[in-house]
Amino acid sequence: MSISHNIQFFKANLPEQVQLVCVSKFHPISALQEAYDVGQRIFGESKVQELTEKQELLPNDIEWHFIGHLQTNKIKYLVPFVHMIHGVDSGKLLFEINKEAKKAGRIVNCLLQVHIAQEETKFGFSKEELLEFISSDELQNLENVTICGLMGMASNTDDLAKVRNEFHGLKVLFDKLKSTVFSAQNSFKELSIGMSGDYETAIEEGSTLVRIGSAIFGPRLY
Repeated sequence: MSISHNIQFFKANLPEQVQLVCVSKFHPISALQEAYDVGQRIFGESKVQELTEKQELLPNDIEWHFIGHLQTNKIKYLVPFVHMIHGVDSGKLLFEINKEAKKAGRIVNCLLQVHIAQEETKFGFSKEELLEFISSDELQNLENVTICGLMGMASNTDDLAKVRNEFHGLKVLFDKLKSTVFSAQNSFKELSIGMSGDYETAIEEGSTLVRIGSAIFGPRLY
């Protein structure tokens, strides 16, 4: 199947409330252009240098989502143009994004990453850390970031029951925050869960952003 055919498949089959984040990391400009030419506008990258290089070569109406682990010293390269940063996994990182966004005269959309997998290699707040962080007064002073929701990565396993349970737990937390801490903020509406192998389960559990790479582009070219 071609890239364009795969994009059209997802656009035709994803529910209306779910957006496709086309994960294009390690794929060439020509592949992204093919996806763009059939209407895809949201692309996700996980390497800052790769993202900035692609951004300069591709159309300006693309929404770039940064979906990888972000180091504080790389933030300044993203904030002039990035639409959303998915993996905000610490308060320190959010404060630095706010600082750089203020310098750039922008407000940057962010998702707080929660550690839901039973794997040490994954990043993110624990549930307890997140609840403590968002109840702190410091959060009220961040004028150049908008917290738009939560992001999580499930365990790397074929056990979809386990994956579903992890997604479900994050959705429960999301709903709790949406109805309490963020009840007055219409911007808190995104739940970024689900990738090529588990996006259908993620959608059933409430995903609004699915991050699909290999099911569109095929194997990555490292």
